[in-house]
Amino acid sequence: MTESSTLSASAPPASARSLWRELVNAIRGTEADYTRIGMRRAVFLLAVPMVLELVMEATFAVVDIYFVGKLGASAVATVGLTETYLFLLYAIGIGLATAVTALVARRVGEKRSADAGLTAVQAIFIALLVSLPFALTGIFYARELLALMGADAWALEEGYRYTQWMLGGNAVIMLLFVINAVYRGAGDAAIAMRVLWIANGINMLLDPILIFGLGPIPAMGIEGAAIATNIGRSVGVAMQLWILFRGGKHIRAFGSQLVWNSKVALEIVRTALGGIGQMIVAMTSWIFLMRILAEVGNDAVAGATIAVRIMMFTLMPAWGLSNAAATLVGQNLGAGQPGRAESSVWLIGLYNMIFLLGVSVAYFLYYEQLMGIFTADAAVIAIGGEWLRILSYSYFVYGWWMVSVQAFNGAGDTATPTKINLVFFWLIQIPLCWYLAVPLDWQHSGVFWGVFITETSVGLFTLWLFSRGSWKTREI
Repeated sequence: MTESSTLSASAPPASARSLWRELVNAIRGTEADYTRIGMRRAVFLLAVPMVLELVMEATFAVVDIYFVGKLGASAVATVGLTETYLFLLYAIGIGLATAVTALVARRVGEKRSADAGLTAVQAIFIALLVSLPFALTGIFYARELLALMGADAWALEEGYRYTQWMLGGNAVIMLLFVINAVYRGAGDAAIAMRVLWIANGINMLLDPILIFGLGPIPAMGIEGAAIATNIGRSVGVAMQLWILFRGGKHIRAFGSQLVWNSKVALEIVRTALGGIGQMIVAMTSWIFLMRILAEVGNDAVAGATIAVRIMMFTLMPAWGLSNAAATLVGQNLGAGQPGRAESSVWLIGLYNMIFLLGVSVAYFLYYEQLMGIFTADAAVIAIGGEWLRILSYSYFVYGWWMVSVQAFNGAGDTATPTKINLVFFWLIQIPLCWYLAVPLDWQHSGVFWGVFITETSVGLFTLWLFSRGSWKTREI
């Protein structure tokens, strides 16, 4: 056998080498034009860093609740109750980020790079303005906010400091959302991924040190978890800003753009209103659900909180794929290619469905083991495990809902998902969950089955509405 034939026999197949090369490109970031390259390649290059970004976010959420869980059910419940208020902040942050992704993607697709950078700067200004009232309220009224949600005595005496830190430092959460949305819209998803990996990596490293203490560092308990979050995410924001003004592969902002531009800011706000509305509707409905669970008992709140963290971990790859759909829809509509925009959604939807079918099987078979990772409390395990099992019946529909919603958002049609959420979450989900849980006395099971019914229904309806194609004509 010759030397060349030996090398040929031992080398990996060309397809494997090509896949590895594209994986490296996706993680490093490329200057590829997502309106021109092959669709599967475009999805791969965008989805890989977006999935890895959100997997890290989900990993952080799981690790964070793992350490907090060592402090007891009251500490976990405090995190869950605080997050009901953070969900309002997330609603605004994600809604604003949705608009920013759509606008930046459209400008990049139109080859208007300077306008894309200006949009990024105005979005930062808006994020800072929005964060201020949340910070003041959280710092001065943390106990009152927890009491309003039915918190126990431990939360009101000890856990409120966690709420103060999380709401008081919310600006870093807002900026992390918004600036990463800029990168995703521009096609610099690899930058967004690296930022979140570093921010959350620092957070996870500091969590056990600040919660339980190490050497001269005293144990801070649940307050330490919040401080770790603020430190990690502040580092991430500093990194975001440095890269944005230094210049990524697809977008750059300039110091000369650091002035308020009413026209661009108004355009962002106008587009963001629908995104904010859809998130506020969905997340305030979650607040009502948590309030119903708080009436059932602390174990119900703790079980639901841990189950939601597990759901976040497993759903983040699916959200990463869905975010790729938003970018591809926005850029291809900007480039005048609506057919290519639609094709990207159907392809990503198929990938999402396959992935979430696998997740459903894991939920159905291993729900007790998954809950047991985070708590030894049998009652909490039983309640959270029941929710995971119920959700396993509907995840394949949920995957299509995620992608179709992001298609509307990527096109800038944020109003349509808002109207859908208003009907299904406020007018159907909340009354249904309350009726099943309280008058029928199904307790936490009533809430879980109510969520299953409404979210399966909203998924099927949204996919049908997407297939009608009105989003293709949206101008922003």
